[in-house]
Amino acid sequence: MFDHIDPAMVAVPLYFAAILWERTVLRRQRSEGRDVLGYERPDTLASLGMGAVSVLTVGVLNLAIYGIATWLWQWRITDLGNGVVGWVAAMVGWDFAFYWAHRWEHEIRFFWTQHVNHHSSQLYNLSTALRQPWLPLINLGLFPLLALAGVRPWMIMVAGGFNLVYQFWFHTEAVDRMPRWFEYVLNTPSHHRVHHASNPQYLDRNHGGILIIWDRLFGTFQEEGERPRYGLTKDNPPDRLWPIFSHELVAMWRDVRGARTWRDRLGYLFRNPGWSPST
Repeated sequence: MFDHIDPAMVAVPLYFAAILWERTVLRRQRSEGRDVLGYERPDTLASLGMGAVSVLTVGVLNLAIYGIATWLWQWRITDLGNGVVGWVAAMVGWDFAFYWAHRWEHEIRFFWTQHVNHHSSQLYNLSTALRQPWLPLINLGLFPLLALAGVRPWMIMVAGGFNLVYQFWFHTEAVDRMPRWFEYVLNTPSHHRVHHASNPQYLDRNHGGILIIWDRLFGTFQEEGERPRYGLTKDNPPDRLWPIFSHELVAMWRDVRGARTWRDRLGYLFRNPGWSPST
């Protein structure tokens, strides 16, 4: 079992306090004529439900990540310790791995089926942050590798918790822009609104967790301009837990089953989510 505290679980009361604050702020902003979407009860309940289930399912995956990291630790190239160097490596290392995991979740359909539910809301507020994936399997293959670089397994997991806590606050329309220096280095509400948008110019952009510099370095950054339209490009599921979780899995299986060749079947699994043999 874990021998550390998960910051994401400790922060749960703050999540709900912030949601109540944001509802009040958005309601006032809408009354003042600002173009913000606010909250709708079915959407909010669906997001909270997805988050509640993910505590259990992702909790099991986190146990597996911790176990794999502990096993890999015996082959570490060094021990970075639990001081400043160790923590910097844990936080930056997790964020770097998160960028690639998140990017591949958007670019590879098999992983997209596990991430798509986070993008299924047509609203954008702090409750959307809790609409978490249930089975982000890609995490098993990336985050434990930090142990080989000398990051202690318990620090890997705590860094992941801090990363998730940071990502909560920028799921909002209540905050416009942060100072220019902040926007250049760190992920912000403006950057992440782009990520959740279905406008063509915003698709598959701004994958960073804490740092937006990964997107700037690897060519996936997009500034917010046109007003974002949230949700999926097609087939937005109803606000019920099972359709949110399963709708893209069902669609992928339907495509794989109907494919005529093994090449096409593998294409439906491992190429981008919009791929078809005719593209």
